[in-house]
Amino acid sequence: MSLSEITAKIEKEENRVGRAVGSTKLIAVSKVQPDERVEAVLREGHRLFGENKVQEAAGKWPGFREEFPDVKVHLLGPLQTNKARQAMELFDAIHSLDRPKLANTLARLVQELGNCPELFIQVNTGEEPQKAGILPSDADTFIQECRALDLPIVGLMSIPPANEEASLHFALLRKIAERNGVEGLSMGMSGDFERAIAQGATHVRVGSAIFGARDYG
Repeated sequence: MSLSEITAKIEKEENRVGRAVGSTKLIAVSKVQPDERVEAVLREGHRLFGENKVQEAAGKWPGFREEFPDVKVHLLGPLQTNKARQAMELFDAIHSLDRPKLANTLARLVQELGNCPELFIQVNTGEEPQKAGILPSDADTFIQECRALDLPIVGLMSIPPANEEASLHFALLRKIAERNGVEGLSMGMSGDFERAIAQGATHVRVGSAIFGARDYG
């Protein structure tokens, strides 16, 4: 599949469910992809990318930004507190705010640096022990705590369990967002982004369907 095919599918689904065309942002997940593949997508005009690791992004994006200054890069993977400062300087948004310790670290750095990427709170909708994220029952309180720290919370993010119907998790995330007045919904990946759009996703994260299979070699 190509970037234009994914974009067409997003548009088709927006039309089908009565959403404004262009209301879903496509994050091209470029983790572990070779630079030439990433550059090809940049040359096609795409400007929103997602990375999973701070270190990988640090080696890849400063160079690309010189040639493509309008590119936006979002952190999708887990963030260790000791990498928080570097992440705040590298990324335009962080989708993995998932615990009070990280919230406090980011709040301290905001005071120091004077700016902050947009933040999405990761919610573990499947309550999976191996996955990061705030539990749904704790989400309302955590959102309020983050706001009290003056953090720019723009959305919620989730990764549904692989063996469950994703739409149920997308609907749960949407309900949490609605009752807290949060507008952004980062949900949906290569296999289920259309279902995510139907449930109100504002950001979908598609990688291998755009770039081809990853080689973890």
